[in-house]
Amino acid sequence: MKVDVKDLAGKVVETLELKSKAFNVDVNENLLHQVYVAQYANQRHSKAHTKTRGEIQGSTKKPWKQKGTGRARTGDVKNPIWRSGGTVFGPRSNRNYSQKINKKEARLATIMALVSKIKEDQLVVVRDYNLKEVKASLMAKVVDKLKLAGKTLMVFDKDGKKYMRASQNLSQISNLDVEKLNVLDILNNKYIVVNEAGMKFLDKKYSK
Repeated sequence: MKVDVKDLAGKVVETLELKSKAFNVDVNENLLHQVYVAQYANQRHSKAHTKTRGEIQGSTKKPWKQKGTGRARTGDVKNPIWRSGGTVFGPRSNRNYSQKINKKEARLATIMALVSKIKEDQLVVVRDYNLKEVKASLMAKVVDKLKLAGKTLMVFDKDGKKYMRASQNLSQISNLDVEKLNVLDILNNKYIVVNEAGMKFLDKKYSK
């Protein structure tokens, strides 16, 4: 598979041939969906929390004696049946939404997600992020010249990390280290921008 390499002005300057045979894979939408849902679930944290009768404040004294009053028997005011009592089977903050992901499936799904972006011309490879200054205004001009109209993920290798700050405050632009690239971030963005060194890193990584 081959991808075009552009300069920051949006002009094609060379063609990069991916040596890894992994990029010749057919896209399996079912696998992509499975891994996407699992990664999304693994980021989820439960915030809703209800208190049981053992956690709410209130007296533990028996309101009235067991027999002889004509009223229903009850133990304390924290009874779940009573108003302001404890909650039974309510949502708890310790609920675990995580799902297990097979490493081989996650790796294959990431490759498939990249291949789908390449086939749809939504993966943009730039020669480098060599801006004159690390400024958002200069990165905004790069985004315009590359014609990135939509949510965009900019991927940086270790040498290009210093330019992350230039795109942090741009709307619809998010940043990610190339070593942490995953299905969730790829599919949540319309365009993926990666420098040539980062693309070669991915090529080498998935060729193993």
